[in-house]
Amino acid sequence: MSPLVEQRVNQPSSHICWLWEAGLVPYKTAWEWQRSHLNRLIRQPDSPDLLILLEHPPVYTLGQGATLDFVKFDLERTDAEIHRVERGGEVTYHGPGQLVGYPILNLRRYRQDLHWYLRQLEEVVIRAIASFGLAGDRIDGLTGVWVGGRKVGAIGVKVSRWVTMHGFSLNVCPEMRGFGAIVPCGIGDRPVGCLADWIPEITVAEVQGAIAQSFAEVFEVTLQPYCITVNDL
Repeated sequence: MSPLVEQRVNQPSSHICWLWEAGLVPYKTAWEWQRSHLNRLIRQPDSPDLLILLEHPPVYTLGQGATLDFVKFDLERTDAEIHRVERGGEVTYHGPGQLVGYPILNLRRYRQDLHWYLRQLEEVVIRAIASFGLAGDRIDGLTGVWVGGRKVGAIGVKVSRWVTMHGFSLNVCPEMRGFGAIVPCGIGDRPVGCLADWIPEITVAEVQGAIAQSFAEVFEVTLQPYCITVNDL
């Protein structure tokens, strides 16, 4: 656990949010973790919220209403891992070097407002990258975070009975070729970038601590380390 998070754990807050820093995890495994905790919060609303921070092996995901117009390869003739999932939005790419955050939150504890929630997730990313001297921007009418005109942070969520799943991704130092096979998030006129474009030696571990700290601040929670077990599934 990062020193920033350890410091935050000892600070008083309105309520607890579990934090699992899970490392490199196959997409389908993390997907099942999310659905499991979402169902737990629906059945047991007093259970703590959960933030999972991780990386994925290379994978493409499409939102539930995504079209194939933004996929540049033949889905029937590829070895790429592809999943259509419950979140909103178009196609995106995940891979090592990209930090992914899955907040499983009961929004009744915060605000029952999806627009507000999306802006809060953007704020988490903006504050985290500001600690590295980078200015994150929002663009009217679009969801995500840009630096110097390049999109570094993507957001796609699902809310069931005011419990969230899926979340955000932040390109720290990924292999960017994975984005070349798609039109990321269906936005063809704005390039995708990563933090390593400005800070070549930056690592996911460094950014993970900053994301955890900014998440705790933005959502006003105390993060406590956690690990999902078989009994949680």
